[in-house]
Amino acid sequence: MMKTKIYLDDDNFIAGMTLKSDHLPENNNMALHSCISPETVLGNRKSFTGFIGFRLNDLVCARQTHSANFHEVTAAEKGKGADRMETAIPDTDALYTYEPDLVLASFSADCVPVMFWNRKEGLIGVIHSGWQGTVKEITSDLFDHLIQERHCRPEDFRIQLGAALSQERFEVDEDVFKRFHALGYADEFIYFNEETHKYHIDNQLTVKRQCELAGIPPEQIAIDRTCTFGSAEGFSYRQNRQAGRHMSFMVRKSG
Repeated sequence: MMKTKIYLDDDNFIAGMTLKSDHLPENNNMALHSCISPETVLGNRKSFTGFIGFRLNDLVCARQTHSANFHEVTAAEKGKGADRMETAIPDTDALYTYEPDLVLASFSADCVPVMFWNRKEGLIGVIHSGWQGTVKEITSDLFDHLIQERHCRPEDFRIQLGAALSQERFEVDEDVFKRFHALGYADEFIYFNEETHKYHIDNQLTVKRQCELAGIPPEQIAIDRTCTFGSAEGFSYRQNRQAGRHMSFMVRKSG
């Protein structure tokens, strides 16, 4: 049985996040860039797409590099990165599209996955925001683009932040703290541990604040507070450098 958390499933949209499972091949890993067997990952991806009513070739994946780069996916890019890394959209950490029946994917193991949809515009997207993406403000940049250049209204967006590393587990040194501090709005999501001399940062709430600063009403932003480190269903890079990856996904159905 496919292990997937569904955040939204109605006549128009599906959004969710695959979960780690000891009962599935390679623990239900979805990442070709971090796996033991590419064939196993492809099997997992086929099971997943079938579970939500689509095919492997409907999937669109990026080669994530912790950048602030985003990309509008066209119908011609259907299947990019679905079955091999070589065809994935390069150097990109956020995807959005106006096209139906494209399964936009984002991969994470502690980083913050963002799924968003806009019913009025028929627009969907996914963002991969690890701490580097957050301090580079990838979420802010994408929503600024959609609002300023594509003329979307911020109040028309709905956002789901998926499971990620908790503030308790996300401990960093001063160099990372300074980059969050420089944002000017993240200090309330940071505390200092006097015993370990480490800073603890809530990356999810920082990303949520970026959405709010873009004008999106806070009540339209949901957060899954499951910690990927602490949960048996979580892949965590901090816990295991060889960890697999969750796939967070967003789809607009054609009819």
